Amino acid sequence: MTDARTASEPNLARLSAFVEGVSTLLDHTDDEADILLAGRRLLGRLVAMDDWLPDAYARPDPARYQQYLLHRDPNGRFAVVSFVWGPGQATPVHDHTVWGLVGVLRGGEVSQGYTVCAGDGIRPAGAPHRLSPGDVEAVSPEIGDVHKVSNAFDDRTSISIHLYGADIGAVRRSTYDEAGRPRSFVSGYADAPPLDLRPFGIAA
Repeated sequence: MTDARTASEPNLARLSAFVEGVSTLLDHTDDEADILLAGRRLLGRLVAMDDWLPDAYARPDPARYQQYLLHRDPNGRFAVVSFVWGPGQATPVHDHTVWGLVGVLRGGEVSQGYTVCAGDGIRPAGAPHRLSPGDVEAVSPEIGDVHKVSNAFDDRTSISIHLYGADIGAVRRSTYDEAGRPRSFVSGYADAPPLDLRPFGIAA
């Protein structure tokens, strides 16, 4: 992965090309397996270069991880989000209810999948795995949708770029306690407007 953050202006053309690629993909198929396969390649190319994310969408918060909306498809088919993890920050165990792809841009993440067992709590599904810059993983109710994610570092910020098959900030989903009891939540987004990609021909 190439780190090119010394550039004076964010290379938003890179993000716009990604958004256009995802839109074209969804114009041609609604098959989840095909979307995840092709979307993984698109997201991998995006996070392979670190010269495009504006600083305002890369700011950590000392209290909790931040979720910045970068782009929302006008037709509601997908959303692109940056997750910014302060040192040592982590999510609770949670689900998504829609397909998603996660690509690490800076730092690193540790992802642990879980199985929710009715009446028997939650159980780890396999070993935790670490994602480094350029790595991409998928989630969905079809292939595994419940996990916990944490910053791999206790001394630095990590950032990942997420592509979801819905406006994830408005989706009602759940966190899970150790007993497997769900608690409904809607995540919303950090207080920053979506990026303006209209100069690149991307509708808002």
